[in-house]
Amino acid sequence: MSVWLFDLGNTRLKCARLHDDGTVGEVLALPHQAASAEDVAAAMEVALPARIEVAYLASVASPSLTTAVIDALTRRCGRISRACTQRRFGGLRIAYERPEKLGVDRFLALVALHARGGPALCCGVGTALTIDLLDGEGLHRGGRIAPSPELMREALHARASQLPAEGGRYREFADDTEDALASGCDGAALALVGRSLAEATHLLGEMPTLYLHGGGGERLRAMLPAARWEPGLVLQGLGCWAGVEHAHSRHAQ
Repeated sequence: MSVWLFDLGNTRLKCARLHDDGTVGEVLALPHQAASAEDVAAAMEVALPARIEVAYLASVASPSLTTAVIDALTRRCGRISRACTQRRFGGLRIAYERPEKLGVDRFLALVALHARGGPALCCGVGTALTIDLLDGEGLHRGGRIAPSPELMREALHARASQLPAEGGRYREFADDTEDALASGCDGAALALVGRSLAEATHLLGEMPTLYLHGGGGERLRAMLPAARWEPGLVLQGLGCWAGVEHAHSRHAQ
């Protein structure tokens, strides 16, 4: 059976085949920032096989872009199932009183980490910087949301066009504007991660494993040597969700 996973974020569509043994295949990343819905659909036509039996989709993108992706999948898929955040998933319990307000990407990353076991601090770096704490019993203790370093740079540039939106390298005390901007925005993210890790350790009585994922995580990776780099974490969680969803659908038949 040809089963594919799709993670639609605010800047990229990531997709991968789900193998019969539950493992996730090679991840394809299709950028769509500033692209039209038609451009995304065209990219999918080139990158994906002509026929897919089942597609599992997680989306935090705009309704129009999500609809375009679903339309493109409808032309090649026998069945499409869209993941949503659930208060409980197996032994995982979400802290939010209204679980639908927790982004499905954050939920699926927690699903993947719960499957591995042990306390975890999950740091996702995309358009936003998200941090979520999961204890060893599968209880989500809550999290944080902040602008990612890239979004900080874009916001500064939008308000003060003389400040470049990109460029520079991290330095503790920079002596030029580009480096100062990179150091300030990256440093703000690093400080938030560091404080969250310290507070999580105090709360749990042990240090959780720090996981880093998302398109912007690559830049912070070198400055977080203790972090485990897991770029496909959301798709891994979607694969776990798909396995349970498939079992339920077969039982209902």
